[in-house]
Amino acid sequence: MSMELATASLRLGLVELSWTFVFQLINTFILFLILKKFLFGPVTTFMQNREAEIKEQIAVAQRLEEEANQLKADYEAKLQTAEDEGKEIVKKHTLRAENRAFEIVKAAETEVDAMKSNAHRELERERIKAVNELKDQISELTIMAASRVVEKDLNEADHRELINKFINEVGEVQWQN
Repeated sequence: MSMELATASLRLGLVELSWTFVFQLINTFILFLILKKFLFGPVTTFMQNREAEIKEQIAVAQRLEEEANQLKADYEAKLQTAEDEGKEIVKKHTLRAENRAFEIVKAAETEVDAMKSNAHRELERERIKAVNELKDQISELTIMAASRVVEKDLNEADHRELINKFINEVGEVQWQN
Protein backbone atom coordinates (compact mmCIF):
# COMPACT_ATOMS: atom_id res chain seq x y z
CA MET A 1 0.00 0.00 0.00
CA SER A 2 2.82 2.28 0.41
CA MET A 3 3.47 2.11 -3.16
CA GLU A 4 0.03 2.64 -3.84
CA LEU A 5 0.28 5.67 -1.74
CA ALA A 6 3.29 6.95 -3.63
CA THR A 7 1.82 6.38 -7.02
CA ALA A 8 -1.58 7.14 -5.97
CA SER A 9 -2.75 10.59 -6.27
CA LEU A 10 -4.29 12.61 -3.65
CA ARG A 11 -7.95 13.05 -4.22
CA LEU A 12 -9.60 16.09 -3.05
CA GLY A 13 -13.15 16.18 -4.16
CA LEU A 14 -13.50 16.25 -7.92
CA VAL A 15 -9.90 17.18 -8.72
CA GLU A 16 -7.26 14.56 -8.45
CA LEU A 17 -3.90 15.95 -7.43
CA SER A 18 -1.13 14.17 -9.35
CA TRP A 19 2.14 14.95 -11.09
CA THR A 20 0.36 15.17 -14.39
CA PHE A 21 -1.93 17.69 -12.95
CA VAL A 22 0.97 19.70 -11.55
CA PHE A 23 2.78 19.60 -14.92
CA GLN A 24 -0.37 20.70 -16.66
CA LEU A 25 -0.65 23.60 -14.24
CA ILE A 26 2.98 24.56 -14.81
CA ASN A 27 2.57 24.19 -18.59
CA THR A 28 -0.57 26.34 -18.50
CA PHE A 29 1.24 28.97 -16.42
CA ILE A 30 4.23 28.98 -18.83
CA LEU A 31 1.87 29.11 -21.80
CA PHE A 32 0.13 32.05 -20.11
CA LEU A 33 3.45 33.87 -19.64
CA ILE A 34 4.50 33.18 -23.22
CA LEU A 35 1.11 34.30 -24.54
CA LYS A 36 1.24 37.34 -22.32
CA LYS A 37 4.70 38.27 -23.56
CA PHE A 38 4.22 37.50 -27.26
CA LEU A 39 0.47 37.75 -27.83
CA PHE A 40 -1.30 39.84 -25.20
CA GLY A 41 1.35 42.58 -25.21
CA PRO A 42 1.31 43.12 -28.99
CA VAL A 43 -2.46 42.71 -29.15
CA THR A 44 -2.91 45.20 -26.32
CA THR A 45 -0.48 47.61 -27.98
CA PHE A 46 -2.25 47.10 -31.32
CA MET A 47 -5.63 47.73 -29.68
CA GLN A 48 -4.35 50.87 -27.93
CA ASN A 49 -2.84 52.15 -31.19
CA ARG A 50 -6.05 51.34 -33.05
CA GLU A 51 -8.09 53.11 -30.37
CA ALA A 52 -5.82 56.17 -30.63
CA GLU A 53 -6.16 56.16 -34.45
CA ILE A 54 -9.95 55.93 -34.21
CA LYS A 55 -10.05 58.77 -31.67
CA GLU A 56 -7.80 60.85 -33.96
CA GLN A 57 -10.01 60.08 -36.98
CA ILE A 58 -13.10 61.07 -34.99
CA ALA A 59 -11.40 64.33 -33.97
CA VAL A 60 -10.40 64.99 -37.61
CA ALA A 61 -13.93 64.21 -38.77
CA GLN A 62 -15.39 66.59 -36.17
CA ARG A 63 -12.92 69.30 -37.19
CA LEU A 64 -13.79 68.76 -40.87
CA GLU A 65 -17.48 68.90 -40.04
CA GLU A 66 -16.97 72.18 -38.16
CA GLU A 67 -14.99 73.57 -41.10
CA ALA A 68 -17.71 72.41 -43.51
CA ASN A 69 -20.37 74.07 -41.34
CA GLN A 70 -18.30 77.27 -41.26
CA LEU A 71 -17.86 77.18 -45.05
CA LYS A 72 -21.57 76.55 -45.46
CA ALA A 73 -22.36 79.55 -43.24
CA ASP A 74 -19.87 81.69 -45.22
CA TYR A 75 -21.40 80.61 -48.53
CA GLU A 76 -24.91 81.27 -47.27
CA ALA A 77 -23.83 84.73 -46.14
CA LYS A 78 -22.21 85.36 -49.53
CA LEU A 79 -25.32 84.09 -51.28
CA GLN A 80 -27.50 86.43 -49.22
CA THR A 81 -25.14 89.30 -50.00
CA ALA A 82 -25.31 88.42 -53.71
CA GLU A 83 -29.11 88.32 -53.54
CA ASP A 84 -29.17 91.71 -51.82
CA GLU A 85 -26.76 93.13 -54.41
CA GLY A 86 -28.92 91.68 -57.20
CA LYS A 87 -32.02 93.28 -55.73
CA GLU A 88 -30.17 96.58 -55.39
CA ILE A 89 -29.01 96.40 -59.02
CA VAL A 90 -32.55 95.63 -60.21
CA LYS A 91 -33.90 98.49 -58.09
CA LYS A 92 -31.23 100.86 -59.43
CA HIS A 93 -31.92 99.92 -63.06
CA THR A 94 -35.67 100.14 -62.53
CA LEU A 95 -35.26 103.62 -61.09
CA ARG A 96 -32.97 104.57 -63.99
CA ALA A 97 -35.56 103.24 -66.49
CA GLU A 98 -38.35 105.16 -64.75
CA ASN A 99 -36.25 108.34 -64.85
CA ARG A 100 -35.47 107.77 -68.53
CA ALA A 101 -39.17 107.20 -69.26
CA PHE A 102 -40.00 110.41 -67.39
CA GLU A 103 -37.37 112.28 -69.43
CA ILE A 104 -38.77 110.88 -72.69
CA VAL A 105 -42.32 111.88 -71.72
CA LYS A 106 -41.08 115.32 -70.67
CA ALA A 107 -39.24 115.75 -73.99
CA ALA A 108 -42.36 114.65 -75.88
CA GLU A 109 -44.49 117.12 -73.92
CA THR A 110 -41.97 119.90 -74.65
CA GLU A 111 -42.02 118.99 -78.34
CA VAL A 112 -45.84 118.95 -78.37
CA ASP A 113 -45.87 122.35 -76.65
CA ALA A 114 -43.43 123.68 -79.25
CA MET A 115 -45.59 122.26 -82.04
CA LYS A 116 -48.69 123.84 -80.50
CA SER A 117 -46.87 127.15 -80.18
CA ASN A 118 -45.74 126.94 -83.81
CA ALA A 119 -49.29 126.05 -84.88
CA HIS A 120 -50.69 129.03 -82.93
CA ARG A 121 -48.11 131.35 -84.53
CA GLU A 122 -48.94 129.94 -87.97
CA LEU A 123 -52.66 130.40 -87.32
CA GLU A 124 -52.01 133.96 -86.14
CA ARG A 125 -49.98 134.63 -89.31
CA GLU A 126 -52.76 133.20 -91.47
CA ARG A 127 -55.34 135.28 -89.62
CA ILE A 128 -53.28 138.44 -90.09
CA LYS A 129 -52.78 137.52 -93.75
CA ALA A 130 -56.53 136.96 -94.16
CA VAL A 131 -57.29 140.28 -92.43
CA ASN A 132 -54.80 142.03 -94.70
CA GLU A 133 -56.32 140.37 -97.76
CA LEU A 134 -59.75 141.39 -96.50
CA LYS A 135 -58.53 144.96 -96.08
CA ASP A 136 -57.09 144.84 -99.61
CA GLN A 137 -60.40 143.53 -100.95
CA ILE A 138 -62.31 146.20 -98.99
CA SER A 139 -60.00 148.82 -100.42
CA GLU A 140 -60.53 147.47 -103.93
CA LEU A 141 -64.28 147.40 -103.38
CA THR A 142 -64.21 150.90 -101.98
CA ILE A 143 -62.23 152.07 -104.98
CA MET A 144 -64.65 150.27 -107.31
CA ALA A 145 -67.62 151.73 -105.56
CA ALA A 146 -66.10 155.18 -105.65
CA SER A 147 -65.32 154.80 -109.35
CA ARG A 148 -68.92 153.76 -110.03
CA VAL A 149 -70.22 156.68 -108.05
CA VAL A 150 -68.02 158.99 -109.97
CA GLU A 151 -69.09 157.45 -113.28
CA LYS A 152 -72.78 157.86 -112.55
CA ASP A 153 -74.71 160.69 -111.39
CA LEU A 154 -76.76 159.12 -108.69
CA ASN A 155 -79.88 160.11 -107.02
CA GLU A 156 -80.42 159.40 -103.39
CA ALA A 157 -82.15 156.03 -103.94
CA ASP A 158 -79.36 154.82 -106.21
CA HIS A 159 -76.84 156.09 -103.72
CA ARG A 160 -78.47 154.12 -100.88
CA GLU A 161 -78.74 151.03 -103.00
CA LEU A 162 -75.05 151.26 -103.90
CA ILE A 163 -74.03 151.66 -100.22
CA ASN A 164 -76.20 148.67 -99.12
CA LYS A 165 -74.76 146.57 -101.94
CA PHE A 166 -71.22 147.52 -100.86
CA ILE A 167 -71.94 146.67 -97.20
CA ASN A 168 -73.46 143.30 -98.18
CA GLU A 169 -70.46 142.44 -100.38
CA VAL A 170 -67.99 143.43 -97.62
CA GLY A 171 -70.01 141.42 -95.04
CA GLU A 172 -70.05 138.29 -97.22
CA VAL A 173 -66.30 138.47 -97.81
CA GLN A 174 -65.66 139.02 -94.10
CA TRP A 175 -67.82 136.05 -93.02
CA GLN A 176 -66.32 133.68 -95.62
CA ASN A 177 -62.79 134.19 -94.29
